[in-house]
Amino acid sequence: MSRAFIDQSRRLLSREYLPRIERCVRELSEEDLWWRPNEQSNSVGNLLLHLAGNLGQWILHGVGDMADTRRRQSEFDAYGGESAASLLDALRDTVTEVDRVLADLPPGRLDDRRCIQGVDVTIREAVYHAVEHFSGHVGQIIYITKMRRDIDLGFYTMNADGTVRRGWH
Repeated sequence: MSRAFIDQSRRLLSREYLPRIERCVRELSEEDLWWRPNEQSNSVGNLLLHLAGNLGQWILHGVGDMADTRRRQSEFDAYGGESAASLLDALRDTVTEVDRVLADLPPGRLDDRRCIQGVDVTIREAVYHAVEHFSGHVGQIIYITKMRRDIDLGFYTMNADGTVRRGWH
């Protein structure tokens, strides 16, 4: 069961969520990438920075024992400057490294404790948090993309019998 949890977490991050983000970003202009509906909200560019930072802190640092180099506030303070290509490259690199850390994680260590962002959690809780957090922001990126581009991204197609077919694979 523990190995299945790790494998599913890896699959969601690498093969479900990241491709959806890549699809969205391909549709966005540089203006759309950094557009915010208001000052209390984040742009897709901010969310890409934030996802890489969060995964780095919770998985690379918290689980993989790498240095914590995150500057969280800078993820939200950015109003441009980085291109879509560089943001995606950084996120892909982070997801690839996270995948490696999780692939090497012995299932018996999931109940080991860590302190991440001042929160005492098990490694299992850290992984669950990171995947759930990533998923939530993917939804925001999809929503912003649909709002800005007025398109169906084709992630799902409803068949006549009511079953769903995934469109991005």
